[in-house]
Amino acid sequence: MTGAASGIGLAIAKKLSSYNVRLALFDNNEDLLLTQQEAFPGETRLCVVNITNEEEVKKVIAETVVHFGSIDILVNSAGITGKTNIKSHDVDYDNLKQVFDVNFIGSFYTSKYVLPWMIKNNYGRILHIASIAGKEGNAGMLAYSASKAAVIAMTKVQGKEYAETNITVNALAPAVIETALVKAMPQEQVTYMTDKIPMKRCGTLEEVANMAAFIVSDENSFSTGFTFDLSGGRATY
Repeated sequence: MTGAASGIGLAIAKKLSSYNVRLALFDNNEDLLLTQQEAFPGETRLCVVNITNEEEVKKVIAETVVHFGSIDILVNSAGITGKTNIKSHDVDYDNLKQVFDVNFIGSFYTSKYVLPWMIKNNYGRILHIASIAGKEGNAGMLAYSASKAAVIAMTKVQGKEYAETNITVNALAPAVIETALVKAMPQEQVTYMTDKIPMKRCGTLEEVANMAAFIVSDENSFSTGFTFDLSGGRATY
């Protein structure tokens, strides 16, 4: 589980813990990660890792396999918006690269090093947290929207590649969810996104966690390469 110290990642981790799933929680914020330790009564491993560093990811996944014996579920929830409420011609490369590194490359690295273990066990569930912005594009959010579109494309590719191995790879595309990340965005940007939702409200962390828990469960055995909607009616395809 990446991005596990807060927001969507933490909510999903708590939901999975309630089903007695043994967890390895990945985050680069050590202080925040340690504050969550008591929130998980079951067997939990806290891992401080920079998911944009391939060698760190490779090492921590190998250590996780040694600790638990296998990895059956991967949830990629780490994400940043980068600079928002800016037009495309004002986007600078460094910001664009930073957003892609966290949102796309990080998910690529974790899945790259988890998949061989899942193939070995002939079982796996991978969930990439994407965004409605990756489907429709949010004005003022070029880096974020493009990076999440890349996540959706990767999901489609991986779903097809491993469809015969009892491994499912899916994405979840939320609209605006009540998180600290959203609260930190300019109100103008949040209003722009919320106004597009037919339900006229943000989604909740509980709603995200409930759907994520199903996607990575045994019951979800015939959906792969798919992007699940969690947008209050905004998604049209």
